[in-house]
Amino acid sequence: MTPEAMASIYAAAFPHSRAWGPAEISDMLASPLTFAIEGDVGFALGRVIADEAELLTIAVLPDHQGQGLGLVLLDQFETESKTRGACWAILEVAQDNVAALALYNRSGYEICGERPGYYSRPDGEQITASLMKKALR
Repeated sequence: MTPEAMASIYAAAFPHSRAWGPAEISDMLASPLTFAIEGDVGFALGRVIADEAELLTIAVLPDHQGQGLGLVLLDQFETESKTRGACWAILEVAQDNVAALALYNRSGYEICGERPGYYSRPDGEQITASLMKKALR
């Protein structure tokens, strides 16, 4: 999947967030620490540093959300992270992203902190990010 396709999916999946452009995605993927999990209508980006994996994003086209594709991408992210030596996975999620919170909770992630006002919405509203962590075994 090209950075352009990823940027398009990301913009559609997160219409109330700052879009990631193709150049930004390409720069992330240029790092040997970063990897992509690709599907037909979605993707996940992650990176592993030492024994910790960070889920940078999971994005699925809106018409295909709610069909379990996010779970598939998350499972593949965790598998690749373990292959790269990660023992832990971390992520940040907006507290108003109910579907993502449910996915991460169902997959065994636990809230371990928060970042108040981390996300900005187009109307200026500031949303707290929940930090979540999971042991990868």
